[in-house]
Amino acid sequence: MPFARSPVPFDHAPVPFDHAPLPFGRAPLPPRARWLRSAGLIASSAGLVAAALPAPAPLGIGDPLFPHLGNPGYDVLAYTLDVAYPGVNTKPLSAVTRIDALVTDDLERINLDFTHGEVSAVTVDGRPAAYASSGEDLVITPAAPVEAGEPVRIAVTHTSDPSGPADTGGWVRTGDGLAMANQADAAHRVFPSNDHPADKAYFTFRITVPDGLTAVANGLPAGRVRHGSTTTWTYRTRHPMATELAQISIGRSTVVHRAGPHGLPLRDVVPTADRELMEPWLRRTPAHMEWMERQVGPYPFETYGVLVADATTGFELETQTLSLFERRLFADRTLPEWYVDSIMVHELAHQWFGNSVSPRSWSDLWLNEGHASWYEALYADETAGRSLERRMRAAYAASDGWRAAGGPPAAPEPPSPDHKISLFRPVVYDGSSLVLYALRQEIGADAFQRLERAWVARYRNGNAATADFVALAGRTAGRDLTGFFRGWLYDEKTPPMPGHPDWRSNPPRGAGSAPERG
Repeated sequence: MPFARSPVPFDHAPVPFDHAPLPFGRAPLPPRARWLRSAGLIASSAGLVAAALPAPAPLGIGDPLFPHLGNPGYDVLAYTLDVAYPGVNTKPLSAVTRIDALVTDDLERINLDFTHGEVSAVTVDGRPAAYASSGEDLVITPAAPVEAGEPVRIAVTHTSDPSGPADTGGWVRTGDGLAMANQADAAHRVFPSNDHPADKAYFTFRITVPDGLTAVANGLPAGRVRHGSTTTWTYRTRHPMATELAQISIGRSTVVHRAGPHGLPLRDVVPTADRELMEPWLRRTPAHMEWMERQVGPYPFETYGVLVADATTGFELETQTLSLFERRLFADRTLPEWYVDSIMVHELAHQWFGNSVSPRSWSDLWLNEGHASWYEALYADETAGRSLERRMRAAYAASDGWRAAGGPPAAPEPPSPDHKISLFRPVVYDGSSLVLYALRQEIGADAFQRLERAWVARYRNGNAATADFVALAGRTAGRDLTGFFRGWLYDEKTPPMPGHPDWRSNPPRGAGSAPERG
């Protein structure tokens, strides 16, 4: 996720959703609604059904860290987001979010995650539906219950408000427009969704902006249409994506194109005024990509690039195919070159670890951030002589304190309700890369690299949990590693480091240090 910068650290096939028919096929009028003969009857029926049910309530899929995040009973297949930017980044955008889903349980109501916007209309399969807000859920009552196994299309007409505290996530106001930072639970501050990484989907974005502004989103461009003084930019993803990884950039930007390994299209989005200032950093991405592919295999997506935002966020973010970076990371000449380089590799590594292979629950966050921190540190070791062993020894010394402050790597304590990004603590960064270092010490470098390659290949475009990693590691090593992982992932105290019996972890200091993001 967000890679927080403290002072310099120690030494499926593409689905072209637009308004095309759904890939699973569906008659224009679903069987459950054939008896509804008119729009008036549909609307009145929805109202009667809503009145007959208990009061709307927020739901969730049972994530231990975010209990109301996500919703049961359906699987989102695709999102289409139509947003219109008014030209001022303090005013709400008008939007229509269309959701194509497969119903997995009989539902009288459909819950979506949504807050910080006003809803003016909802339809289910083209027919008006009743709706109400409950907590951070939008609770929809279709005219007739939806049944398991049926496809459904939901359309919500709403606003999307970029105002509010900057640290709540969602829209990020930049010097010339907007970008997005949705991790961990903030995509539903931008658009109605099933806002949990366990429900990945394809995305289409249609972004209408005034003349003089450029709009960019995840995936590849799929057309641009001029309407008087505005332009609508369309983008589509070729791989499923978690909602927390969605990205829309609007601003006075230049899109810089170049080729990566194997002809991979790379595109960077930078403030036009900073085009030359950014180029020395932007041109490093092909070499970063080549290095990562040598470690874990082919890049998993259709494009990649750096999005430079003129905003103060305190972090960088691995949004899928287009990682978000603060302008000052590249403009601050006091930062060592190796440090900036390694942060760029951290966010690139997330495209494999966290984006292509996404966590099944937020307790699996260590798999994202531990791996990104591992490859960040390994890159700095190999290219800049910043000792990996020295960094891991320092992490080991701090590890017991990190565990006391935020829980062990695979059982982190819940974030503060009023500060959700407090989930991103040191224990999920170097505290988790330390687990990977210990594993490499335990099974050997060759087996470790085979495991890493097998992991990103086996679970590509999907979700995986800690138990999956433990099982695959055991199969790769040819022996049961359950006991090893139990201590490293779940114990209050850090186990002895294989090969380094002299390493010591310092006792926790009271409540520990303040949480970090990254």
